[in-house]
Amino acid sequence: MVLVKKEGVILEATGLEFENQAVLNPACVQEGKTIHMFYRAVKQGNHSSIGYCELDGPLNVIKRYQEPVLFPEFDYEKKGTEDPRIVFLDGTYYMFYVAYDGKNALGALATSQDLKKFEKKGIITPQISYDLAEDKFHEAKSKLKDRYFFFKSYYKDIVGEDVLLWEKDHFIFPKKIKGKFALIHRILPDIQIAYFNDFAELNTEYWLNYLKKLSDYVVLESKYWFESRNIGGGCPPIETDKGWLLIYHAVEDSNSGKIYRAGAALLDKEDPGKVIGHLREPLFSPEEEWELKGDVDNVVFPTGTAQFGNRLYIYYGAADKRIAVASLDSNELLAELLNGAKSKN
Repeated sequence: MVLVKKEGVILEATGLEFENQAVLNPACVQEGKTIHMFYRAVKQGNHSSIGYCELDGPLNVIKRYQEPVLFPEFDYEKKGTEDPRIVFLDGTYYMFYVAYDGKNALGALATSQDLKKFEKKGIITPQISYDLAEDKFHEAKSKLKDRYFFFKSYYKDIVGEDVLLWEKDHFIFPKKIKGKFALIHRILPDIQIAYFNDFAELNTEYWLNYLKKLSDYVVLESKYWFESRNIGGGCPPIETDKGWLLIYHAVEDSNSGKIYRAGAALLDKEDPGKVIGHLREPLFSPEEEWELKGDVDNVVFPTGTAQFGNRLYIYYGAADKRIAVASLDSNELLAELLNGAKSKN
């Protein structure tokens, strides 16, 4: 397996009101040796906004804002703006985040030209009930695994009968694919992809038609032991000469509770729906005290990356309490993914 180095915790909660409970799940934008980090900041009572800090090199925090850069303003996000990811494409920074209203978790978008001022664009993922989604699954006559229907029952039971399709972990590829935006998102338990020309297309009609053929849009399936509950997007895809490197999170069901791990896959550059390689073992797992104990125990949740030479730095939420970093040789990881693909064949 790939040798992964745990670099340790680089950011923790402060006494500031907006981040006095936890910091976690950061988005990263790299400009040379500078990393702009936008992170989920949680205040007591579990209300989230998005904070900012700047790193000089992969590990050294040199600047940190005293106020959030993105915070709840509208009803659809009144309980939290959570878990940002940022992608730069064609002169625009796209910030994807989870909008939480206390009941529904939906995918939202904000854009910026300078990483300072963001304009919110609203919800972009399906605003569709689980009952209606299930009807579309049945209409499709596709071979969706039973767990798609399990999660429908699960969320209706724990949240409410009228809960909307739970959507998190969404972001685009940093290049258009055959002239279209390519959006990674997650309808449990797998990772899917959606193609479109403009974000304005992502309305209810688009998503209803999409759900009819959902099995056609699955990018990565949860199929290995450490993915027994589900998988979901982690860091935005990284373009390499071998394909798109996707670092994602995987959740294992166990009698002692859920365990969140990091996984890795390699997708075809021209057709990201084609998987070239998929690690059969976790890339890394919760092992350190600061990953095992926190607001949610047993969690490593990768959401951002930076590249320094051949060294890939992966920034992740640790136990939903703090931000930590792991690093590895990216060439070694690509070789492992390609070797795994060969052995499978």
